Amino acid sequence: MDSNNPVLSKYSKPADKGGYTFTADPAPGAQYATGSAGVVGAVVPPIDTNEQFANLTAASGLRLTITDVIMKTLLVFAVVVVFAVVGWNLTYAFPIIMLPALIIATVLGFVIAFRKQVSPALVLVFSVFEGAMLGAISNWYNQYAESSNYQGIVVQAVLATMTTFGVMLVLYLTGIIKVNKKFVSVLIAAVVTYMVIGLASFVAALFGVGGGWGFYGIDGIGLIICVAGVLIAAFFLMLDFEAIKQGIENGAPERESWRMAFGLLVTLVWIYLEFLRLIAIFTRN
Repeated sequence: MDSNNPVLSKYSKPADKGGYTFTADPAPGAQYATGSAGVVGAVVPPIDTNEQFANLTAASGLRLTITDVIMKTLLVFAVVVVFAVVGWNLTYAFPIIMLPALIIATVLGFVIAFRKQVSPALVLVFSVFEGAMLGAISNWYNQYAESSNYQGIVVQAVLATMTTFGVMLVLYLTGIIKVNKKFVSVLIAAVVTYMVIGLASFVAALFGVGGGWGFYGIDGIGLIICVAGVLIAAFFLMLDFEAIKQGIENGAPERESWRMAFGLLVTLVWIYLEFLRLIAIFTRN
């Protein structure tokens, strides 16, 4: 199943379409292994001992594990948190910091997403600017909420994001929600629709519609749109989980854990921002 996250979709593709595979030939006496080079059909001797497996791993490169993804994800999130604190504090002296941080993070995000070979250094640099942007925008939302005598909007958004991640992971692991073609089709339609509404809302906001919030500021309609955004972002995690699972099963190289960590970071930041906006609407009302 392909993920709609461009960062993670390659792991669910066969090798001849740019993905990764590592499969065993049903015929006795031979196995077929492919890696990032995409060479299909290379015959290697049957793996009967740990030594042979170690030799194969050394020759073809380490294969991806869930531990790799978890460790890299924790690392990039640690960088984001540190520089979110920096961005939060810099906002007081340089209120405009959010705009350049957003632009740089966006450009780096596209470079990483479509770069053929992932660069760990580039992912870490992206995390720096993403963190600075999040800190600045979180500070802005916090000041907005406090102007309405509302406290703790950032903490609530963080807790809501982490809770959403945990719930979606449980739903995925237990199979309560199946990531199948119908699920993907519906989610694609929802994402495209939401993007169109978001763009229209941004244009409307420039003309003062909804008190400068665009369609998100039009009473109950804005609330419904924002809730829909939270749900779409949350369900997007299911596609990421599925793509990571298939990347591991198909033998993606260990280095790709950096790209997967980046993909999860992008989705979780999206969820966090949606929660910030949702809670802000409640504070306004």
